[in-house]
Amino acid sequence: MGYSAVPKRPPRGRGRDGVWQTPDMLVEIETAWSLSGYLLVCFSAGYFIHDTVDIVASGQARASWEYLIHHIMAMGAFFSGIFWSSFVGGGVLTLLVEVSNIFLTIRMMMKINNAQDHLLYRVNKYVNLVMYFVFRLAPQVYLTHFFLRYVRQRTLGTFLLGILLMLDVMIIIYFSRLLRSDFCPERVPRKQHKDKFLTE
Repeated sequence: MGYSAVPKRPPRGRGRDGVWQTPDMLVEIETAWSLSGYLLVCFSAGYFIHDTVDIVASGQARASWEYLIHHIMAMGAFFSGIFWSSFVGGGVLTLLVEVSNIFLTIRMMMKINNAQDHLLYRVNKYVNLVMYFVFRLAPQVYLTHFFLRYVRQRTLGTFLLGILLMLDVMIIIYFSRLLRSDFCPERVPRKQHKDKFLTE
């Protein structure tokens, strides 16, 4: 029996507006639904599929294996929202990390251009730290706390909890690399100064 990618009718009382007009998506993570949130999850899943295919097709799979693992886990999570119309709110909440990515990208571009001594880089590294806490670590802690309720069940929520815990480990590792690279560079082994994940 196949599954349709067409979203189910949202539960009675759920809005079809954006998450800013449907704040219950950030609280009722499993059941809340909005059309814009659903489309955002679909678009994001498409991005991860495209990026995964691009990495493999360009022969960068070995060098970018961490990205591939992240993308596969993200797609597994987003598909739950696409095919079952469940946990759409959780998918939208995880996409808050894109705010943090703005400052991570600025950091990466300046490191590529050897502009670490520029005032903008020094300011950005502190802003980047705050954004990492607010839009990456905080939502991840909130979601992990929410999904722990499924730990003794055999449901879709349990599957998503497993993905979330693996992403927690990755985020902590990336955060430790960020701190060492920007605030304790003398502790970074010389061979790791060219590590692509430290510059990104």
